[in-house]
Amino acid sequence: MTSTPPSQGPLKDSRRYSVLSWQQVQRLDAILSESVPVHGRGNFPTLAVSPRQIVQVVRSCLEAKGIAVHNVRLNGSAASHVLHHDSGLGYKDLDLIFAVDLKSEDAFQMVKDVVLDCLLDFLPEGVNKEKITPMTLKEAYVQKLVKVCTDTDRWSLISLSNNSGKNVELKFVDSLRRQFEFSVDSFQIILDSLLLFSECSENPMSKTFHPTVTGESVYGDFEEAMDHLKNRIIATRNPEEIRGGGLLKYCNLLVRGFKPKSEADMKALQRYMCSRYFIDFPDIGEQQRKLECYLQNHFIGMESKRYDCLMTLHRVVNESTVCLMGHERRQTLNLIAMLAIRVLSEQSIPAATNVTCYYQPAPYVNEINFNNYYVTHVQPLLPCNHSYPKWLPCN
Repeated sequence: MTSTPPSQGPLKDSRRYSVLSWQQVQRLDAILSESVPVHGRGNFPTLAVSPRQIVQVVRSCLEAKGIAVHNVRLNGSAASHVLHHDSGLGYKDLDLIFAVDLKSEDAFQMVKDVVLDCLLDFLPEGVNKEKITPMTLKEAYVQKLVKVCTDTDRWSLISLSNNSGKNVELKFVDSLRRQFEFSVDSFQIILDSLLLFSECSENPMSKTFHPTVTGESVYGDFEEAMDHLKNRIIATRNPEEIRGGGLLKYCNLLVRGFKPKSEADMKALQRYMCSRYFIDFPDIGEQQRKLECYLQNHFIGMESKRYDCLMTLHRVVNESTVCLMGHERRQTLNLIAMLAIRVLSEQSIPAATNVTCYYQPAPYVNEINFNNYYVTHVQPLLPCNHSYPKWLPCN
C-alpha cells in the first residue's frame, strides 16, 4: 500500500489517522460478524460467509503460499458507516483491502488461485468437492475479476456474487496512486487488531476491554473528512486522476443531499470531472452501458432516486462539458434524457409500453412543419449481473 502505518509515518502524517471509539468498534465488529450470502449460479448452493471468516481464511492461505499480508482494511461506504452511522451514504458492498506484494505475474495468479480455493471451504457439508475446479468456482461465485498492472498501480479485485448487490469485494493492493473519489469515501479502517483480538482473547469485548482500532483518511486529514461526512459536504481534489472523473459519484452525492464545500471551486472541478469522464468513456455505447450499470448497482432500494440522479447529471454535463464537439455533446445529453424518461416510466407507470414526450421546437424549426410530439418506446434497463471470463483491464 502507498500509505504508511501510524507507527512508521512522520508526524506530519498523523492527521490522517484516528483511533475509533467504543461505539465505532461495536459497529465494526457487527459488520465483520454479519453473515453475507454469496449466491451461486445454476445449481450451486448459496455460501454463508462473514467478512471476518473470509479475511481469516484468505489471509492464512496467502501466508501459507509465501505471500505476506501487511494489513487488512475495511474501505468505502461500509467504513464510512462504521465511523458515522447516519452518513446518508448507506452501505452496500463490503470492500476489503489486503496489502500485499504483487511484483510478478505469478503473484497475481497465486492470489486469484488462493481465493478460489478458499471458496471450497465454505461449501456446505455433503457437497462433493473433489471434482470442483477453480474455473468452476469462478463461474459459479465470482461476479467480477479485475487486474491492473501499470507503473503506478498494481492491484487486483475479486468480487463475489450477491443477488441483492451486497457484494463482498476482495481487493489485493501492492500500489494504488488514487485511493478515493471524495473525502466522505476516503476512510480505511485497519482490521488487524480486532481480528487478532477475536482469535486470541477468551473474554468478550467491553467498553473497558477492547482492542485499539485505527482508521485512516487517505484524503489526508481525518478530522476534516469526518466533518465532511457528518455535515454532508462534497470535497475532493484532482478529479482528473479518478477513473470516470468521479462524475457519477458526484451526482449521486448531490441527490443524497450532500452539498459542495465551495460552489465556485466545485464548478471548476466539474469541468475536470466531465473531461475525464469522456476520456474514459468516449463512445456513446460505452456511456450507455456505464450509466445503466451504475443505476442498476448503486440505487438498490432507492430506485426513485435514479431519475433525480440522471437529471442532475444532465445539468452538470450541460453546464460543464468543454471537451466535446457540439454533436457529441447533444448525443450524450439525449442519451441521459432518454434514460431519465425510461426510469421515470418504470417508477411511475410500470406497465407502460410507450411514453409521449413533448419538446419545445428549436428556433430554426419552421412552425408549420413542426410536430410537437413523438412517441418513444421504452425498454427496460438491462441487468448488469454479467460474469467475466477473464481478467479485465482497467485503463
